[in-house]
Amino acid sequence: MDSTSDTLTHLLTLLRLPGLGSTTYTRLYQHFGSASAIYSAKAAALRPWLDPACVQLLQTLRDNPQHEWHQAVTAELEWLAAQPEVHPVIWGSADYPRLLAQVASAPAILYVRGALDVLELPQLAIVGSRNPSAAGRTNAHDFAQYLAAGGFAITSGLALGIDACAHRGALDAGGVTIAVLGTGIDRVYPARHRDLAAEIVNNGGAVVSEFPLGTGSVANNFPRRNRIISGLSLGTLVAEAAVKSGSLITARYALEQEREVFAIPGSIHNPMAKGCHELIKRGAKLVESAADIVEELGGALAFKSQQVTPSQTPPTLADADQQLLELLGYDPVTLDTLCQRSGTEPGVLAVQLMTLELEGLITQNGSHFCRV
Repeated sequence: MDSTSDTLTHLLTLLRLPGLGSTTYTRLYQHFGSASAIYSAKAAALRPWLDPACVQLLQTLRDNPQHEWHQAVTAELEWLAAQPEVHPVIWGSADYPRLLAQVASAPAILYVRGALDVLELPQLAIVGSRNPSAAGRTNAHDFAQYLAAGGFAITSGLALGIDACAHRGALDAGGVTIAVLGTGIDRVYPARHRDLAAEIVNNGGAVVSEFPLGTGSVANNFPRRNRIISGLSLGTLVAEAAVKSGSLITARYALEQEREVFAIPGSIHNPMAKGCHELIKRGAKLVESAADIVEELGGALAFKSQQVTPSQTPPTLADADQQLLELLGYDPVTLDTLCQRSGTEPGVLAVQLMTLELEGLITQNGSHFCRV
């Protein structure tokens, strides 16, 4: 077994020890120099860093080569050997992404399915609600498409809603997108996104996880996952989020990591916009177009506007439909309110509203209509 294999074996064993998390491992690595040196260190040298019970357990593992933990590590190594598209990347190695390595709680190991080199691309994280409005979905997709076409890799969490729209926008631009999982690399959550995860990899992107094989969708894993999303990225864009959205955790991590935070404002009546408004109050940069982000992060990317796919030409509307669109505005309104504003009969308005909805210019939510 070569030294690289030894290092990986020892690291996987160490990471099973209770109380030995990413931060502690980083400190141990900086003191001892490698996972193998930590594994082999004498108990007296480890006691200043680890709980006595943890040190004793490590001694037990070293004394008993047949311990069940060794068997579990061997099984994981065998699985990795049979999965050539999955790469274990160890903190401190040349392949470890440099931006993420700067984070105090950087994972000791990353499992990367797909292209390793994309982790060094300039990345923009796009996150938000799992239950976004139609406008939120459109914004996430279009911002991702614009930025990916210009050279940014789009990083998100493969979740329902905004995450999926961001990944799809990058793919539609022919760009690169990176999905960070809250499960083991051998699982995809939600299961309905298995095809999306495969498409990300097949189109030159990557799927990333820090969690051991077999790790399921435990709730506490997703906030931990979020620090990787922000840590890989130059900045984080919150496309749409409620006040208690998990995407605000990603934004908080980005601020702690001294990265940029962007937020798209929305209607004051939209509960899914209130999280973005709260971020803006705290100093996040309000963005109205993807070009605002390019302007802010342009120094990190040789961005050329001619590389970006031009926006789709808006549909030509009849005068009456255009007038209704202008009356409608961006706040949700009822049919009765529109009748009062326009002086038009409900039946006529209903036909016009259907036309605008088919053109993708408005959306209906219950009895309310609003512009996209």
